[in-house]
Amino acid sequence: MNVRPSILCPIDYSEASAGALRYAAAIAEHFVTRLIVITVEDPLLTAALDLGTGAHWTREASEGEMAKFVADTFADDPALAAMCEYDVAVGKPPVEILRVARERSCELIVMSSSGVTGVRKLFFGSTTERVLRETTVPVLVTPPVNPGPIHIENARQILGRVVVPVDLSPTSLYQTQVGRGLAEALNLPLVLVHVIEPVRSRLLARLSATGLDSSRRSVAEEYLDELVATVPRRLRPEALIVFGDPAEEAAKVVRDRKAGLVVMGLHGTPAGPRMGSVTYRLLCLSSALVLALPPKLVEAARRETTAAVTASGEAVH
Repeated sequence: MNVRPSILCPIDYSEASAGALRYAAAIAEHFVTRLIVITVEDPLLTAALDLGTGAHWTREASEGEMAKFVADTFADDPALAAMCEYDVAVGKPPVEILRVARERSCELIVMSSSGVTGVRKLFFGSTTERVLRETTVPVLVTPPVNPGPIHIENARQILGRVVVPVDLSPTSLYQTQVGRGLAEALNLPLVLVHVIEPVRSRLLARLSATGLDSSRRSVAEEYLDELVATVPRRLRPEALIVFGDPAEEAAKVVRDRKAGLVVMGLHGTPAGPRMGSVTYRLLCLSSALVLALPPKLVEAARRETTAAVTASGEAVH
């Protein structure tokens, strides 16, 4: 049965997941959509509670714990707690998070980059990485802190700038369009950045490395100019080209430009690593929010954009 789109926010009862919950609630409140809060119980734990301990695990008990955690998180605004729905799953956290997101028509997953471990806690670092590798919907990954009350109205002050790392693949236009849309909605400057990785081939290194780097930079400049041309001037678009490790250099740009939001694709290219690995490393190096766009979504959007451009050209002729 089809249901209206939702936002899914996994929690592990840590301050990090409380922070993710605040961001998820702010988005859900602004777009007037459902917010589903989920926790994933370890099947071994639920079995242990039923074996000779006198305690019996129930979904209702987990939902009660979740409701208390949500109420405590939103003690300053009970209306946000009232808008939350609850889901309890048993199994491996990444698998269950992705299953619930799929079955409940979630258009966005909001989760922390890390949390805590132990009884009834998720191993959030590895869970987030696994979700990023297999998701078919966008994932907003939040820093492992609780920022306190958040509302879309003060997002401009919190976020500062939007940074979009691009790898010059055909999907870069779509990532730029998503970043542009967010920058427009929040009235934030937009920064496009491309990182040129060092030549790793010993054979190429013995050739004209200087000339090769110069050529690569020229190609990048031309492509970035085309992307910047699609962004309104009022967003003060800025294009940067840097050399080095993609995750490290992107993190430096985010820090130097005081950006609070990064929009990245999770695809890969023949010339570089899968962007999912770059995205996850960036999460470890930066305290910014990261909106990760899954490969299938990006590729579908790219085909739609190409078809629209082709149709427009045919109409002209």
